Parts: sequence; C-alpha cells; structure tokens
Amino acid sequence: MKIAILGGDGFVGWPTSLHLSSLGHDVHIIDSLSRRWIDAELGVQSLTPMDSIQERTRIWKQETGHTIQFHLIDIAEHYEVFKAWLSDNRPDAIIHFAEQRAAPYSMKSDQHKNYTVTNNVNATHHLLNAMVELDLDAHLVHLGTMGVYGYSNVGAAIPEGYLDVGVETLSGTTANQQILYPANPGSIYHMTKCLDQLLFQFYAKNDGLRITDLHQGIVWGTHTDQTRRHKQLINRFDYDGDYGTVLNRFLIQAAIGYPLTVHGTGGQTRAFIHIQDSVRCIELALQNPPDTGDRVKVFNQMTETHRVRDLAELISRLTGAKVAYLPNPRKEAAENDLVVENKQFLELGLDPIRLEDGLLEEVVDVAKAFAYRVDRSRVPAVSAWTRDIATEIEHDPEHPRLKSVS
Repeated sequence: MKIAILGGDGFVGWPTSLHLSSLGHDVHIIDSLSRRWIDAELGVQSLTPMDSIQERTRIWKQETGHTIQFHLIDIAEHYEVFKAWLSDNRPDAIIHFAEQRAAPYSMKSDQHKNYTVTNNVNATHHLLNAMVELDLDAHLVHLGTMGVYGYSNVGAAIPEGYLDVGVETLSGTTANQQILYPANPGSIYHMTKCLDQLLFQFYAKNDGLRITDLHQGIVWGTHTDQTRRHKQLINRFDYDGDYGTVLNRFLIQAAIGYPLTVHGTGGQTRAFIHIQDSVRCIELALQNPPDTGDRVKVFNQMTETHRVRDLAELISRLTGAKVAYLPNPRKEAAENDLVVENKQFLELGLDPIRLEDGLLEEVVDVAKAFAYRVDRSRVPAVSAWTRDIATEIEHDPEHPRLKSVS
C-alpha cells in the first residue's frame, strides 16, 4: 500500500513509519516539524538525541534498502498545498498523527489553548474535507485517546467507542440504540479529540469515508524492533513536565536520582500500552478497514491499567528511587477506577507487552545512557489547569518549581 503518515516525525509516528516501511509499504511522511519547534519554544530537548528527519530517513534507506519519503507540509495551515499532494499521490491509507498531543501543553496559557484547538481541529477537518473533494477512497486511521471517555467510574467497563442505551419513547416503550460513549474531556487537548470524533461521525455518515479511530492509552517505552537497528533511528524520549508521559518520566527521574513526582494522591488510574504494541495495533487496524458506508470503527488501543502511585512504588522498588507527593496541577478526581474493553485487538492477534515482561529495565538503561542530557529544571509538571491551582502551586514552598531537588 501507499501510506501517508501525517505527523510521522513524532513519538508514535516515527516508529510507525519504520514498522510499516519494513513490511514493504510505500511510506510517505507529511509533517510540519512543529514538535521540534515546540522543543525550541520550551527550551527542552528529547532525552535521546534526534537527527533531522532527512538524516533519519537516509539512515533507514542505508540500513534496510527501503525508502521513506518526507514532505514538509503544515496540513492545518496550508489546505490547498496538502490537497494538491493528496491529489497527485492518492494514497491507499492515511494515518493521522498530526495533532498537538500533550494535555499539559494545551493548558499552559490562552495562546497554547488557541494553538491546540486551531491546529488539531483544522488538521482533522482539512484532511476529511480534502478526501471528499478529491473522491479519495483511502482508509483513514486516526490516533485518538482514551481521554475522550474521561476517568469517572460508573461501575462498568468502558466499551469500544459505542454504548448501548435504551430510550423511553412517547408511547412508553423502550427504543434500543447505540450512541458514542459520552465525551468527558479533561483538557483542551482531550476536547479536540472529542471534536475529532464528531467530525468522523459526520463524514462517515454523509460522505461514506472509511475511518478507524484508535482510542489510545498512555504510551511507554522507547524502542521498537526497527529503532534498534541503528543508533540514529532511535525514537524520541520526552521527560519534561509538558510532554513526558508518566511512566517514562518516572524512569528518567529514577535514572538521575530525582524523586518520583506523584501528583495529588496518585490515585488516578490510567490505561497504558507499550510503543511496540502501539505500532502493531496500527498495522492491525490497517489490515481490517471498515467498508464504505460503515460507521466509524473504534478500537480501545491499550493493554493494561495501573494506578499512578502503584507505578511509582513499582519503579521505586526497581531502582531505589524515592517518591515525592506534590500538589496536582490538573483539575481531576483524586481517585478513580478504570476498566476498559479491548477485545477487538486481542481477537485480531495482538499479544500484549506488559510491564511485568521486563522491558522496564530496557527503558531504564536508555534513561541512564542519556541522563547527561537532562535539564533538571524542566522535570516538574507546572502547567496548571486553572488560575486557582496555579496560585496554589506558586505559593507552595515545597514544590520543586520553587526549590532545587537534590
């Protein structure tokens, strides 16, 4: 297949590009390189050193003989340029990663909120609109988030996208139907993913687009089989308070002797998936597209759930690191349960990698190898969800934002 990977220079996009190229697909990365500009804005860099996208694709060709084409296009800003590329190339499948992906970054300021909404919603709508205008029958696979569901507990497992409901009719009978699981976003970023869902529903219903939406959990790990092939193919590793995911952050904190920062009670339960499973799930989704006229196919792309404080204790036992409990910059419940259905990928043959499978040590090794690149001042999570929370953090003398952590 000819596959366009929008956002293929990113944390999940890059290993996905390598994985699909290794299978013999004709892979084209379309990216504005905005994630690299955000690194410059925040004054922080990936823990793992990353070459330019041109050098990375050159090394891939050198090591494998497979070519990955790169196209510098901002699909949220330059609709006509993007539409022209789609018209000229007409890919068989499109994988959409081209969105600002960090909840804390989306909540930093009014400008960051505006950027996240403008970039994410425009990118998604430009893609859908162009596909219709060009009569492009490509399978669209979108990387969404478990965060569209929220983290409240109603005593039942979260289904894969759709909820069976009964509605009382005027005649007093019950009409059964399926609806999208009620959206409950916890940040501006998550809100844009909820808006994506509605756009997908409309274009699938109105124009017959074939769409798969992957509601992904928190990704951990660094390596895939392909990124191990050469040191210059390594994936990015974010450790800062805006982009670092909780488990990877704990591992880098342990590697540099920094206390594991648990916010609030640590009672937040989250869904997780290893990066290798993430790219495998995308492959499985591509192999099982919906038919024209089908509703949006939704998968819950996760393999296990853990409470944050339990993860911190696990890493503490593994590495000897201390645990520090800090005020929570997010506006969320102090404790929540999370039960999630993920039968579809398991039935398609996914054999999940779990924390207990030993790959935590591999991530610790990566963290230790590049610990010299860490800016300790960027480790704390300080982007606050509300002004009141920001004021509380600013006046907390124990918060590492205001004092060095030894």
